[in-house]
Amino acid sequence: MTNITRRDVLWGATAVAAGAFTGPVLAPTKLFAQARAGATAEGVKALVYDVFGTCTDWRNGVAREAERILKPLGYDINWHAFADAWRALYQPSMEEVRSGRQPFVKLDILHRRMLDQIKPKFGLEKLDDKVADDLNLAWHRIDTWPDVVPGFVRLQRKFMLAPCSNGNIALMVDIARRNKFSWDAVLGSEIARDFKPKPAVYLMTAAALNLRPEQVMMCAAHSDDLRSAASNGLRTAHIARPGENGPGSGESAPRVPVDFAAKNMEDLAAQLGV
Repeated sequence: MTNITRRDVLWGATAVAAGAFTGPVLAPTKLFAQARAGATAEGVKALVYDVFGTCTDWRNGVAREAERILKPLGYDINWHAFADAWRALYQPSMEEVRSGRQPFVKLDILHRRMLDQIKPKFGLEKLDDKVADDLNLAWHRIDTWPDVVPGFVRLQRKFMLAPCSNGNIALMVDIARRNKFSWDAVLGSEIARDFKPKPAVYLMTAAALNLRPEQVMMCAAHSDDLRSAASNGLRTAHIARPGENGPGSGESAPRVPVDFAAKNMEDLAAQLGV
């Protein structure tokens, strides 16, 4: 087995971020809804997380904040439809950056641009800029699912925990402070200057912790995210979040091979022996 040093990891992640990586892209594996038989967490030192949907109930949180801010101003709209419309522009907005058509900006800025795009649909064209700025912080004020914080308390006894999210640093800090937990580091898109599923986001997250990719486990409720993490050498854990995007939505089980498939964060802690 080839020995890979931490210097190799750091160089490789930096090279990917700079666009210097020209090696072969791993083909996706055949989809199936189960964890790998006999998988263990041996050698894993850090768990890194998708946040929107996996750790937080973004849909109800954004709908609640929109109603709190806008209803006193006389607006009466479908609050969940508003949250859904805002979220629907998430991937298209990031793709403008991933494709190179737009320079990298943090998610707070993309969220503000998305908000401006959907305002006419909900009769918010005359919304004051200061109110819109406050509304944009709705994403900073969302709540975790009930199992997340007790699960984190257990998992943090054994592993480093950090977001590997498309959310920016301030956003991740505010979510943690609101929900009374702490990350060991805040990693992901802002340090990589790109958005998942680009390889740099996963590789630079591992490199920032001085770990090899296989020493890091990506935890997410989204199979596409886990497929990309695995193709870059990370271990993977699927967290079921049925109903994440409303009734009848979300993933109850992974659609790709994963090391662990958990019902929730506390179930993941149990499977990992903490």
